[in-house]
Amino acid sequence: MDAIPMHARVTLPATEHYQFLRLLGEGGFGQVYEAWDAKLCRSIAVKRLKSASAPLRPDSLLQEARLAASLKHQAFVTVFSIDGDGAQQSIIMELVQGDTLRQLSQERPLSVSAALDIVAQIAEAMEEAHAAHLIHGDIKPSNLMVEASGKVRILDFGLARQIDPLATESLAHEDTQGTIAYLAPERLQGERPGAPSDIYSLGVVLYELLTGERPFAQLNGLALAAAHVQSSSALWPFPPQIDAAVVALVRMMTARETARRPPSMRAVREAILAISGRTVQPIQSAGIASAAPWRRFARLRTAIGKIGRLTPASYRASGRLTLLILLLATIVGLWQLHDSDQHGKPPLPPYSETATMQSGLTALRQFDRPDSSELAIRDFTSVLEHRPGHAAAAAGLSLAYSLRYASDQRDEVWLQRADASAQLALKQDDQLALAYVAQAWVRVQQGHLEQAVPLVDQALKLDPLDLYALNVKSELLLRMHRFDEAERGIQAAIAAYPQERLFADLLGILRYRQGNYPAAEQAFRHSIELQPDAIQAYANLSQALLRQNRGDQALRVLQQGLQIRPNGRLYSNLGTTLFSRGDYVGAAQAFEHAVSADKGSPGDYLKWANLADTLRWIPGRAATSRAAYAKAAELLKPLLEHAPADPTDISRMGLYSAKLGEREAAARLSRQAVAAAPSNADVHFRAAVAYEINGDRAASLAELRQAETLGYPANLIRAEPDLMALRRDSGYYIALHNSPPTLNESAK
Repeated sequence: MDAIPMHARVTLPATEHYQFLRLLGEGGFGQVYEAWDAKLCRSIAVKRLKSASAPLRPDSLLQEARLAASLKHQAFVTVFSIDGDGAQQSIIMELVQGDTLRQLSQERPLSVSAALDIVAQIAEAMEEAHAAHLIHGDIKPSNLMVEASGKVRILDFGLARQIDPLATESLAHEDTQGTIAYLAPERLQGERPGAPSDIYSLGVVLYELLTGERPFAQLNGLALAAAHVQSSSALWPFPPQIDAAVVALVRMMTARETARRPPSMRAVREAILAISGRTVQPIQSAGIASAAPWRRFARLRTAIGKIGRLTPASYRASGRLTLLILLLATIVGLWQLHDSDQHGKPPLPPYSETATMQSGLTALRQFDRPDSSELAIRDFTSVLEHRPGHAAAAAGLSLAYSLRYASDQRDEVWLQRADASAQLALKQDDQLALAYVAQAWVRVQQGHLEQAVPLVDQALKLDPLDLYALNVKSELLLRMHRFDEAERGIQAAIAAYPQERLFADLLGILRYRQGNYPAAEQAFRHSIELQPDAIQAYANLSQALLRQNRGDQALRVLQQGLQIRPNGRLYSNLGTTLFSRGDYVGAAQAFEHAVSADKGSPGDYLKWANLADTLRWIPGRAATSRAAYAKAAELLKPLLEHAPADPTDISRMGLYSAKLGEREAAARLSRQAVAAAPSNADVHFRAAVAYEINGDRAASLAELRQAETLGYPANLIRAEPDLMALRRDSGYYIALHNSPPTLNESAK
């Protein structure tokens, strides 16, 4: 309940011995006032139910008050009594002075150490509550107060669940209590609150204190609930300066499966103390319900430690190091922070190799998140600093460098670093699947697709289920237009990883390139179901909808994606959608966002080309348009040098050459692209536009007829401004058999 200062005296019906002074805060169920207890001469807090609130069973509320009053830890607010009955009930409690965590975090950012200290205090108090079989059920920043001394106080213990089952932003479901943003997935699915759900809620609070916002900050209501249920905290982004051990702890506490969370609040507290380098002091005020589960994890950790000392030769015998790393990260990275039945031993160091590897590998899968490559580089570099011979870290670092190359204006330095790291990984362990994946992806970025094939095949031979190898192989086959093989590979990957959204995206891309736009739409919608906060699928889905002439729906999808997180691809697709509707000014603004450093991708030539296309149709922007085309051509040139036979890039360069007035180059490149990809509708369409700009109307009509025959959408042909004069030509209808024409696909 967020405090709302009100300094004026509140006019309320007089009571026998309570004088109401001011309103402290208001929630969905009632109001909290500062009051003076005239009988005992002390300041108190009185929580009064709103008159519209549903009446509560007095014995139920009284039982909760008795349970809360039994807690002795200083963090819990003392409940003195419950007065009245029905909708007139009031809770009389200790008056706490300070700021809620909500207020505190809004006023100033908290340091990592301050955030950990706050959560450690809460965990210590909740350890006592859980030992007494009491569950809070509504841990969130507005229910946690920090006094001037730095002491944390826990508000609304057990009472919020009786008084306000739906709370602030909760589901309309009587059995689901608390606030959605902090509820554990199992509670959103109707399960009763328990100690694991309190641990999850506290983990979300810690995440918010560390990052400045709650997970899925742009979502609310049912969309927010779906994100918590369907997504994984392993994909939540963290600032790069947050230590890997802290990140691992948050992900432990917020694991979707309760069995993967720390077994107790004591374990949470002691993990924080270990990270902070402090000695664990046993708490005397309450016992631990059971140490047996933690002992089992301790023994498991010991066994994993033995695995961790395997030699490279031992790994070669299995050929499954990548899978082993993921297994270790899942088990050890989640449970290694403490062994609670060995109180006298010093705490474990904060660095965890497996947790750091897991963090890096997860960042690679989050390629469409801001700073994903930087986070992966940080994690893999950290592992190599601790163990220079770590082949998997070198391979991961190579993939991270390749990711950086793709997103950072194609700076060749990153690709060279990626190549060197992949070579190092192979030299250190030539039986490591991830090393071959890294080398294959470098070859793809260099444009040597045929050289990449045997490398990724070797990776899959060593580990047929390697997620990264399956992903790269599918992407490679798509780039080579080997669609039948890509289909088989993607379907096999989906069977192995049914909850992995990367393969749902790849299936959608395959269907899109095959011209099956309804099937592509279905695949992209499934990707969003698997991970509602991954904006890549929103961009893909909008494109599939646009190809089906469903512009209004495409706009709504783009708006949904932008609410989750600004992204260059989303802005680019928004610009394309607005352009196709004739809103050139709106499209230009969207494309300017798409190429901006803070919201988009200034190193993506497609976005510059889209911006250039749009600016041509706005009076007074011709010079800026030409500069944008030049920028697009400049960024595309090194890609063509790496892959001189790629028909898509050749056709794009031909189109940009035409728009820059380079007629001979435009005609030559267009002929070359069509010859290399005679069945590609997009290539024929770009050639048609280039020829029309060059003034070769006959060649343009021929290419346009071929593009439509191959399935290029008529609505996009009609929306292409460079074909306006051609569409007024009588030969246009004869050439296209009276079929209407299509779009600004210049950047597609």
